[in-house]
Amino acid sequence: MRWKRAAGRALLVCSLLFAGMTGAQAGEPRPDADGRGPLTLVTGGDLTGYLRGVLVGWNARHPREKVTLVELPDAADEVRAQMATELRSGSDRFDVLNIDVAWTSEFAAAGWIAPVDGRRFPLRHFLPPVVDTATFRGRLYAVPYVTNAGLLYYRKDVLDREGVRPPRTWAELTRLAKTVAPKYGLDGYAGQFLPYEGLTANVTEAVQSAGGTVLAGEGARVTVDSAAARRGLSFLLDGVREGWIPRRALAFKEEESRQAFQDGKLLFLRNWPYAYALAHPGASKVSGKVGAVPLPGPGGPGSSVLGGSNLAVNSHSRHQKSAADLISYLTSEPVQRRVLTEGALPPVWAGLYEEPGLVRRFPYLPTLKRSVLTARPRLKSPRYDQVSLAVQAVVHDALVHGRSTDATVARLSRELRAIVARG
Repeated sequence: MRWKRAAGRALLVCSLLFAGMTGAQAGEPRPDADGRGPLTLVTGGDLTGYLRGVLVGWNARHPREKVTLVELPDAADEVRAQMATELRSGSDRFDVLNIDVAWTSEFAAAGWIAPVDGRRFPLRHFLPPVVDTATFRGRLYAVPYVTNAGLLYYRKDVLDREGVRPPRTWAELTRLAKTVAPKYGLDGYAGQFLPYEGLTANVTEAVQSAGGTVLAGEGARVTVDSAAARRGLSFLLDGVREGWIPRRALAFKEEESRQAFQDGKLLFLRNWPYAYALAHPGASKVSGKVGAVPLPGPGGPGSSVLGGSNLAVNSHSRHQKSAADLISYLTSEPVQRRVLTEGALPPVWAGLYEEPGLVRRFPYLPTLKRSVLTARPRLKSPRYDQVSLAVQAVVHDALVHGRSTDATVARLSRELRAIVARG
């Protein structure tokens, strides 16, 4: 009997070991018993270097849960590709992911990130629209960390000299871009029109400012074939056709467009808030000559897409309790203040936009807050990468070759329906 009991115990141990090996080979998470331990935070390039300083404070207070920061390249498409490669393989290399807000639905649908308990985080202090970027099918899968909204920058000195106010409508922008800009040797208007993620943002903003949508039902329905969407697309297509959007803008990303404006070549520019601070150094040709207002729309202020990033937990992380604590730290008010003052990034805490000292230092904060409050999340879809690529390809082709609005809508609808049909 003794040898039978021993053999049974040996068989049980072998079975458990085999089950553990099988689970590991299948990519299943193997969490530490208490869910705590060292962490790796992965992010796109930290251009100002502020994040390492923020993590020094965490590491000093959590010696057994120290964070290693992994910075990926600056380009959003490359960041997503590298993150997706790790997550698709079931790797637990990254514990906390700083992801573009547009990727939340895709990562959640794929099972790459774990749902989070919203009660653990100060969501009631956040600007309300940003929380929606972190949800998918009614559940919270991430926590907002940085927000963003597009603004319309303009040459304040030029408009003051002409005795006109900055445009609130597309008609006003078009008229000024056609008539005032040439008087001063300037191009009229530019955004980000190279076929990359920035073009998706510009197209989405134009469509939703006109009251339309590209997708609905969290990516389940294609809705771009509408009068409102046509009006939004025509704003961009007509701008290039009529020349108040210069053709060279079709090769602009954020930095190229910012540099053109900062070099004194544009009357109007659509860009993110970071461009404001960079337009004011002493070496800038437009220093002290720049204003910023919400994006215009057909009959009044338009609607920006929400930019920024959310913090998510890798569903295969072995240290998910520590990961949640780190996210709580990074979304606390003191760190959010540093996000703005050291990182030059828009925080998600609403109260920071109203502090007199911060407004004096960052005069665009009230305008940015209004823009965020009227902004909407980018296209939500489990296949966001494919959807975005289709929007970029179709619209850029239309801008370059002067396609009609109807032809552009027909092609875009066809390609998006094919993507949605694949489930």
